[in-house]
Amino acid sequence: MTTASSTAVPTLIGSVQRALRLLEAVGAHRDGAPAKQLAREAGLPLPTAYHLLRTLTHEGYLRRENGVFLFGSAAERLVDDGALQSRRSTMAQSLARWRDIIGAPVYCAVYREGEIELIAVADTPAAPAVEEWASFRETGHAHAIGQCLLSRLDEKAREDHLDRHPVQPLTRYSVRDRPAFLERLRSLERMEPVVERQEYALGTVCAAIPIAVGYTAAMAISVPLDEEDRLLPAVERLRGEVASLLRSFVFSISI
Repeated sequence: MTTASSTAVPTLIGSVQRALRLLEAVGAHRDGAPAKQLAREAGLPLPTAYHLLRTLTHEGYLRRENGVFLFGSAAERLVDDGALQSRRSTMAQSLARWRDIIGAPVYCAVYREGEIELIAVADTPAAPAVEEWASFRETGHAHAIGQCLLSRLDEKAREDHLDRHPVQPLTRYSVRDRPAFLERLRSLERMEPVVERQEYALGTVCAAIPIAVGYTAAMAISVPLDEEDRLLPAVERLRGEVASLLRSFVFSISI
């Protein structure tokens, strides 16, 4: 006879689950989103979503501005310095694990306040990261992770970035000028990795993928030119690993 303890099922509170799905939906929109869109993305009936949104707003976890919902002060308190450090540690551990699985350096970058920001790199002495000999921030047109980030911007933001950081070749393989670079971005397939070959550093090829965390983010790997046949299988492995972890709200807000 099976005991009650061995067959016990955890008690799940549906309203909490639904509220968390709404918070995740809000977190996927940098500039906020209206109630109808959030309800649809969270898979909730609109009346239920309205009720939960009002409650979350009342408690300070959300705020409503110009008809859209964004994170409020209570949610922001969840990311205090100690918690943020913990989440950054989780991200660093994830990058290190992916580095070991793939056997290549792994990079993570975001586009924040008009600039490319490389926020984490995991490498080893045997598989070192690309040396930053020219500012990654200023040379996004020449490396895969920068190209990936710039391809996700709207036209106005992209033009502003290129006004401040003009396109110029770094190696003989680099894109030569702004029109050529913009044409390259237009030719990119939305779901395909962005690949660059020796455009930033001779002897190195890189591939980058966008990360859906509610703002513009990307991850990349690099391998030596003579190992180029590893590049696409490795970045697809990275895509699968990232997709699995992005189901965690904690990782999504840590970067």
